[in-house]
Amino acid sequence: MVFQVLFAVALAKYKGYNAAKALKKAPFYPFYVMEIIYIIFQITIFLKCYTFVPYASIFKSVTLYSLLIPIFVYKLYLPAIAGSGLIAVGSILNKLVIHANGGKMPVYPTLSKYTGYVTEEMIKHSSLHSLGGPDTKLKLLSDYIDVGYSILSIGDLFIHLFIFIVFFYGIKAVNKPN
Repeated sequence: MVFQVLFAVALAKYKGYNAAKALKKAPFYPFYVMEIIYIIFQITIFLKCYTFVPYASIFKSVTLYSLLIPIFVYKLYLPAIAGSGLIAVGSILNKLVIHANGGKMPVYPTLSKYTGYVTEEMIKHSSLHSLGGPDTKLKLLSDYIDVGYSILSIGDLFIHLFIFIVFFYGIKAVNKPN
């Protein structure tokens, strides 16, 4: 999720906004705390400690909920509604592929194999994921966008756009003249 924030900062700078001014504001702090925890979780996975993996869905929800604070503080209601629509679309896409593949999300690790983030053994023991193969249905919607520390689906990208939108419009709101 760090990349969504960085992309929002880059766009804000391109548009002439002072991103640093916004990023130092307290309403964003809970999200930053969640991001630090997320990075720690990622490090534990690289170290082959999967203790926190069962809590990933809860953590993802809490991270998204932490963005409600800047949404309410800066009155980002329209961007939040648009972002929520993207979350809904992403969730539907993910549910479609999971339903089509017997309740599991097919995953195609490439770069993550080399970084050590994912092993085939880990996928075999997952309650949510299965290794993608020739019989996989809706391959285009499965987890195949491998960035080395995470494997995303198109649905996940839609969900992550919510973070980008909230941060960009949060930066824009902080830069408005009073």
